[in-house]
Amino acid sequence: MMIHPSSELLASVEAFGRPRILVVGDLILDQYVYGDAERLSPEAPVPVVRERYRQMRVGGAANVAVFLAAMGAVPVLAGVIGNDTSGSALQDLLLQAHVDASALIAVNHRPTATKTRFIGLAQHRHQQQMLRLDHETIEPIDAATERRLLAALETEIPSCHLVCIEDYNKGLLSDKLCQKIISMARAAGRQVLVDPAAIRDYSRYRGATAITPNRTEAELAAGLRLDNVREEAPRLAETLLKQLDLDICVLTLDRHGMYGLERGSPGILHATRPRNVYDVTGAGDMVLAMLAMARANGASWSMAMDLGNVAGGLEVEKFGCVPISRAEIIDELQQMDSASARKILSLPRLLERLHARHASQKIVFTNGVFDILHAGHVQYLSFARSQGDLLVVGVNTDESVRRLKGQNRPINTLEDRMAVLAALESVSYVTAFEEDTPLELITAITPSVLVKGADYQDKPVVGRQCVEAAGGKVVLAPFLEGRSTTRVVEKSRMLSNAPAQAGADAGGGKPSA
Repeated sequence: MMIHPSSELLASVEAFGRPRILVVGDLILDQYVYGDAERLSPEAPVPVVRERYRQMRVGGAANVAVFLAAMGAVPVLAGVIGNDTSGSALQDLLLQAHVDASALIAVNHRPTATKTRFIGLAQHRHQQQMLRLDHETIEPIDAATERRLLAALETEIPSCHLVCIEDYNKGLLSDKLCQKIISMARAAGRQVLVDPAAIRDYSRYRGATAITPNRTEAELAAGLRLDNVREEAPRLAETLLKQLDLDICVLTLDRHGMYGLERGSPGILHATRPRNVYDVTGAGDMVLAMLAMARANGASWSMAMDLGNVAGGLEVEKFGCVPISRAEIIDELQQMDSASARKILSLPRLLERLHARHASQKIVFTNGVFDILHAGHVQYLSFARSQGDLLVVGVNTDESVRRLKGQNRPINTLEDRMAVLAALESVSYVTAFEEDTPLELITAITPSVLVKGADYQDKPVVGRQCVEAAGGKVVLAPFLEGRSTTRVVEKSRMLSNAPAQAGADAGGGKPSA
């Protein structure tokens, strides 16, 4: 799957320094309006959205800069914004993200590009983008503004380790300006990584170190179809490499990973593992940020592409453009050797994962000892998983089990019990708790659904009040008759004693070893 072992990639990420990376490109403010969409308008066949809250995030080149900051780089952002409320909001967000915005040019005659997305929430949780409203101009910037920007770049480029160009074709990066940026960076001995726009003519990027088009963009620019990745990606990459005099062409190929063709070397397809794709927004920005971070820290192109696959894969599992931290990438690499191990998390790491990747999903929680897994457990957990989008299982620690069931239990250690649970497809995450009840765990997670067995029909359910107060519910799962860990343990003990007893009764039989 990956060219480099995860241990080698992990060592590289852990050794990342704080390179100063210049990002030049179109700046966008992304606004999200969230609301409940539970009925149709009586005026027209359209949903009615009752607004609940608004959120603002950076977009475009600003997104790449924020992603770099999250990974520990020192990003410098250069571009043009308007002297308007959206421009001020964008600058505030960049300040909060620790992005150096001193090279931004604010102008009176041009609005800050703003994209407002209306997100409908079904049942208060399941979010779906319903409409996007764009407020922008794509006219080229004027000559005076371009001169101001070039002056800022002449100052910044020598002090940076690497330059990124993020082109959304919004009027900033003309052919002339791109060529000047590439020329200045090359003269200063700096690499230039380009995430190109969806345009037919890539001549503005000629002489860059690398370009990172996605499948659609590359097909448009090269005039070639990419129906079979393994057969046609090499030809498409070679076309762009030669046309633009690049050092390397990196094609980002969604579920197929990346294909990289470096000058003078054979091309390599860096496959990626399957992901639960929630939203592809920002994946290209994340890949560019990781490639830049890796290269600025001395990684080979091959290693940078493997890391780009990991970072881009994490991004598509989130809704919207959400920064991936270096800690998240390290966590992912640490768990890569075992798919099931990735599910076993401490409570703090679990809460971070749920917030980062599953904030809008319906979380189901259940708990137990799960000492000797049997068919009853499998059916129970499968039922629990069917009640929502993902299932979190809380497991009693060994000390907790001994307090509840006596010194002879558990039969299997906590580590073994959690590993077996994590191997089940129905289980999304496993975490341990030391207390006799999972109340603290339930309070921290606040699941949408709390599942217990049918034997709790007339018993108090720990955590019910917490879950129902947050709008969730308690569901009782049916049991598979005749299956229980206690019965398995008792039968096992009976069988282990049977041969010795039979031999003694027969008079002289030798007990089995």
